[in-house]
Amino acid sequence: MTLEELRGSVAIVGVGQAGIGDASGYTAMEILAQASARAVADAGMTMQDIDGIATCSSAATMWSMPVVEYLGLRPRFIHSTMLGGSSFIAHILPAMQALVSGQCDAVLVCYGSNQKTGAFNRRGMAEAFRQVDPLAHEHPYSPILPASAYALAAQRHMHQYGTTRRHLAEVAVAARKWAQRNPEAVMRDDLSIEDVLGARMVSSPLTVRDCCLVTDGAGAFVMVRADRAKDCPTVPAYVLGNATAVWNRQISSMHDLTVTAASQSGPAAFSMAGVTPADIDVVGLYDAFTINTILFLEDLGFCEKGEGGRFVEDGAIAPGGRLAVNTNGGGLSCVHPGMYGVFLVIEAVRQLRGECGERQVPGAELALAHGNGGTLSSQSTVILGTAATL
Repeated sequence: MTLEELRGSVAIVGVGQAGIGDASGYTAMEILAQASARAVADAGMTMQDIDGIATCSSAATMWSMPVVEYLGLRPRFIHSTMLGGSSFIAHILPAMQALVSGQCDAVLVCYGSNQKTGAFNRRGMAEAFRQVDPLAHEHPYSPILPASAYALAAQRHMHQYGTTRRHLAEVAVAARKWAQRNPEAVMRDDLSIEDVLGARMVSSPLTVRDCCLVTDGAGAFVMVRADRAKDCPTVPAYVLGNATAVWNRQISSMHDLTVTAASQSGPAAFSMAGVTPADIDVVGLYDAFTINTILFLEDLGFCEKGEGGRFVEDGAIAPGGRLAVNTNGGGLSCVHPGMYGVFLVIEAVRQLRGECGERQVPGAELALAHGNGGTLSSQSTVILGTAATL
């Protein structure tokens, strides 16, 4: 079956979240199980109906095994490829192929992390990461990873295209304005351009408000074949296109610090879906840092290369702007428990269902979610649509 034939053959019919922000007293596995149970119930199923799973974690190399055990599953399909924050979007196409081939009937994609309150927190992960030392060419310079890597990309974009600190701040302020419309978002207080510019510097030109949150959180979604989706109690979000690309691991190995592999995954996903950036109603971008949003708007084709800074000016991606971007508040203001990609998919599904209340994009029929992993390393794009887009 070709990619075009896979288009719309599978739908997401259940989503769930748990432990958003602070999950004190709970393990990563416990909040993953809570989110999974909510997603499965949302799909009108029980855990016994799940016979496929896709999951991974930065805290354990064999994470799928204890997850299967803890949830009491006997899966016929297991996928645990670890690509960082883009993983859960990258898991979608393999899950589609397993479903359409008949290998399984219902796939649970799930993630959980208590990186804020757990014993194995961000500091512990950084130290474990250093012990493995996959970035031997960068560690001698003692960069503040991952912030310094993204700061390097931001500096280059500013030098090459005239992007300004104010442009970066526009991204953070827009995310906060969306978060203020989302009761689940962790940070909802007012944020101005001046607040971002005047915040504590982390790695020039990025201040702490240019950087994503450090939170707990778990998310999950359930995928089934399109014929079964029609019998589920929720409005299906059909998978129209999905693609993943990896060009590098180290930021210092990028051929061009202003061009990411999203420029490969994006066009491939659009081609499979048979739509263009102009058709998309709501966009979710992995905003671990403010420069990400600018880079991905360019690489995915929403504006020309080098125009991202000017594209976001004057609240253009905030509520009421020209393009609805990161409507839940993103990793900058909603939630970011180490790997954020699963939450991009959840928000896209909720928007297509019309469930987002004050932040709902009217008439949303096509949604794009784009994940990023490592230091601008892995990129994965998915395009979801309502029944009207099939």
